[in-house]
Amino acid sequence: MRYLPLTPDDRADMLARVGVDAVDDLFADIPVAKRLKGLVDLPPAKSEMEVERILGAMAARNMAASSVPFFVGCGAYKHHVPASVDHLIQRSEFLTSYTPYQPEITQGTLQYLFEFQTQVAALTGMDVANASMYDGSTGAGEAVLMAHRVTKRRKAIVSGGLHPHYADVIDTLSHMAGDTVERMAPDVSASEDIIARIDEATSCVVVQTPDVFGNLRDLTKIAEACHAKGALLVAVFTEVVSLGLVEPPGAMGADIVVGEGQSIGNGLNFGGPYVGLFATRAKYVRQMPGRLCGETVDAEGKRGFVLTLSTREQHIRREKATSNICTNSGLCALAFTIHMTLLGSAGLRKLAEINHASAVDLASRLESVKGVEVITPTFFNEFTIRTPKNAFAVLEGMHHRGVIGGVRVSRLLPEAGLDDLVVVANTEVNTAQDRADFVAALKASL
Repeated sequence: MRYLPLTPDDRADMLARVGVDAVDDLFADIPVAKRLKGLVDLPPAKSEMEVERILGAMAARNMAASSVPFFVGCGAYKHHVPASVDHLIQRSEFLTSYTPYQPEITQGTLQYLFEFQTQVAALTGMDVANASMYDGSTGAGEAVLMAHRVTKRRKAIVSGGLHPHYADVIDTLSHMAGDTVERMAPDVSASEDIIARIDEATSCVVVQTPDVFGNLRDLTKIAEACHAKGALLVAVFTEVVSLGLVEPPGAMGADIVVGEGQSIGNGLNFGGPYVGLFATRAKYVRQMPGRLCGETVDAEGKRGFVLTLSTREQHIRREKATSNICTNSGLCALAFTIHMTLLGSAGLRKLAEINHASAVDLASRLESVKGVEVITPTFFNEFTIRTPKNAFAVLEGMHHRGVIGGVRVSRLLPEAGLDDLVVVANTEVNTAQDRADFVAALKASL
């Protein structure tokens, strides 16, 4: 017998107490276009064994990233994660740890979060970093909200090179807060004149480098233009390994740096969980969202760690809160820190050099394929190609030949008319033979 705790009268009483006429009224803040029109299309109930059989057959249709040459990027990258990382994070004291509600008795957790912050600050060239966000996209949204608090302005200008998912998160948070977002058109060639858009009402400019199309961008002049108008520059990255080789955003004048840390220590996991990196200047530290771990000494003069400035992201007085994020991605941050510690600065630079060199090799090979054009002139390990046929058909053809060839731009920007573009990512896991197989599969598909 099914357990149905609420009668129709119970529901009517609850709705009356809340002050609405129907359950649908509770979802008024969700745009109508985003709501389902009717029930979810699911089959009738089945037994556990039947469900396992059906889902197993569906899963078998997937081509696993580890089974074939894999060139997908656009915010989630296949890198080698040492076995020691997975071994260490599965120790029970780490795996079962959630969040330090009583920080004084969780010194081990606080220490690795402190080390994580130190690594992120060094990578980004900034003064201070927090102990992680949910992921890069929520970090970008929080950075815009923080810029509004610092500048007392409510308008963000978003580059056309920002990952569309990141821009969507910014749009969502800004819509709910009543803020203004000027989202520029997709910028495949990194030629947009974003400086001309900055005015005295601008709170911040959000620019990604390497951008979603792979372009490396010099942020120096944009930072200068922002500061001249009293605005902040928010620099975004999705491929953190790039910071082992390219100029860090902090050195180019960024005020807030956010990005995704999945590439270091965290494998591809069907979209998550990942770990958002967030760093800023020391003068803005009290407006920074998330938790912050500090180093101190105890009553006996021994080294110790504490949650500092604010022990929780949530506040009793909602209007005084700096964030609506109520925890951190602790286990993923630990994996990041372990992998970074194993690499060290020299190891990270070497890893970045291998990524760049192998991507250059792939781009050179593709330039010899008739009808294919590499349209990203300066890149790290990811670039965009133009194909003479529809990108969906090209990638499907490569898939049938045992190569996962990249991300079609039309998947991220379905209404932009960029149906012939593919973003290709090449990391250290791809061999010379993988790159040869990519070219062969592409030629056959064309």
